[in-house]
Amino acid sequence: MALSPPVTLSDADKLEALRRLDQFRQWRSLDDKRYCLVCGKIITGRQIQVAGGTRGNGPLRLSCPTERCNSIPMDWVLPTDEILAKVEVMAAEECKTAAPMPANHSNGRSERAHSGHNGIASQLRKFSFHFKRSA
Repeated sequence: MALSPPVTLSDADKLEALRRLDQFRQWRSLDDKRYCLVCGKIITGRQIQVAGGTRGNGPLRLSCPTERCNSIPMDWVLPTDEILAKVEVMAAEECKTAAPMPANHSNGRSERAHSGHNGIASQLRKFSFHFKRSA
């Protein structure tokens, strides 16, 4: 099933849509931020996609703007200081692991090639799982 493309709304209409369709959290402005538990990104109301509507496929719906992320408002939490600190630490760790590591195996492959389960995506999934369970 193909998803309908995002609709273009004025700022006032988009804020009204966010307020009406996100029954989990209040939106004071389009600059309000949320942390997506699915993709691990900080998103703003301006970035959130609104699709559907009268000329679309059924009622309006909200979705995360991150490519290949299918999250909806229930998957977005307020970015507390704790969340922002953890995101910053994970980004720093990602920068560290992205730096070339010396080859230490006879076949010339780096240690990083053998530690895919410790990558940023895995860390974000573990981190977001904590919030999904308590929500």
